[in-house]
Amino acid sequence: MQDTILELKDVSVYQKDNLVLNNISLEIKKGEFVYLIGKTGSGKSSFMKTLYGDLALKEGTGNIVDINLKTMQEKDIPFLRRKLGIVFQDFKLLPDRTINNNLLFVLKATGWKDRTKMDTKIEEVLDKVGMKTKGFKFPHELSGGEQQRIAIARALLNDPELILADEPTGNLDPQTSVEVMKVLQDINKAGRTILMATHDYALILKYPSKTLKCDDNKVFEVVQRAV
Repeated sequence: MQDTILELKDVSVYQKDNLVLNNISLEIKKGEFVYLIGKTGSGKSSFMKTLYGDLALKEGTGNIVDINLKTMQEKDIPFLRRKLGIVFQDFKLLPDRTINNNLLFVLKATGWKDRTKMDTKIEEVLDKVGMKTKGFKFPHELSGGEQQRIAIARALLNDPELILADEPTGNLDPQTSVEVMKVLQDINKAGRTILMATHDYALILKYPSKTLKCDDNKVFEVVQRAV
């Protein structure tokens, strides 16, 4: 039996007092690649923020990587985020330090101590995204696609059980989007579970997979028709 990585039951998502999404029940299994689609403003980001603890879960029940979102407290959020890999649309790399030092910063912040092990881990994740030779560069010396690969490498540092990718190709041209998508596909084939919010329908057609849609305050699975 596949392990459940994410399970939500009767969940409502709020931004302050505004109800954004209502009555969500869904399940994501270990090893799945799942898209989250929907128009701008349909609640995709709010949904993602609820999953990584930026928005509190007020209604319904939710379990993600064996953590109860309903009973989770502020002090538990760093622990949750160590079990998740988060990839943002705008990369969120620290501009004042090299790629290696960006990754080192994350490892230190998440409790790593042994410098040799840290260096080995950094080399390993850069290799996975095809960026092994770029560690000495600064973010501004890299293209958008390269920066996003680094962001994916960063998300892999703590061997996450689930990667949340929020519009990871949103700032990239179509060719670069495909390259970044191939990296994510390879990571998924190696056994990682990925939930990717996107409005890039060309990618979904090219790499069809389970798809959830935010629409009309709901999140539901869409059955893809063969094109």
